[in-house]
Amino acid sequence: MRLFAAVLPPAAPLAELGAVVDGLHALPGAYALRWTSRPGWHFTLAFMGEVDDALLPDLHDRLARAARRTPPFGLRLHGGGHFGRRALWTGAAGDLDGMRLLAERADAAARRAGVPMEEHRRYQAHLTIARARGEDVPLTPFVDALHHFEGTRWQVGELALVRSNLPVSGVPGEQPRYETVAAWPLEGGARAAEGGAGAGERTG
Repeated sequence: MRLFAAVLPPAAPLAELGAVVDGLHALPGAYALRWTSRPGWHFTLAFMGEVDDALLPDLHDRLARAARRTPPFGLRLHGGGHFGRRALWTGAAGDLDGMRLLAERADAAARRAGVPMEEHRRYQAHLTIARARGEDVPLTPFVDALHHFEGTRWQVGELALVRSNLPVSGVPGEQPRYETVAAWPLEGGARAAEGGAGAGERTG
């Protein structure tokens, strides 16, 4: 199955983002963007691609361990940007060090479980809201409109493992469907308080 580890924002911050995206739809050129499905909005932490079923038990154990070691952290949706001329996204603000730590641990968990992963890169939190249908779509007006967006802060409390079901109907514009197959609470802060964990337990 096609899997990725993710942070799933709660309903209230997503509703705030949805209101902003509604405004983006009124901008010139919005028709040339393929807007992502709102039920599937997420922050990818580690994309794994196709994962052999035989690896799943060890992958689940290692992701659970990563979550147990990582404290909850505060996050909010923030601003926007683009990758090249194709992807438009909103970013994150808050405890980005906590977000990167969780992403690094999710990536390491997958690698140690035997999942073939892409070359490791420094994590940049982003939630994709649209993709251009061609190379000549100007994304700057949309990024400018997102510049002052500041969502409500929430506490990230779990690591999710999500299955991506790719479109199969052949209908133009059909979106992937996302299904949460497992989730584990972040417990690092509680464990540190109870056990006197040192800073060394935050690495790895």
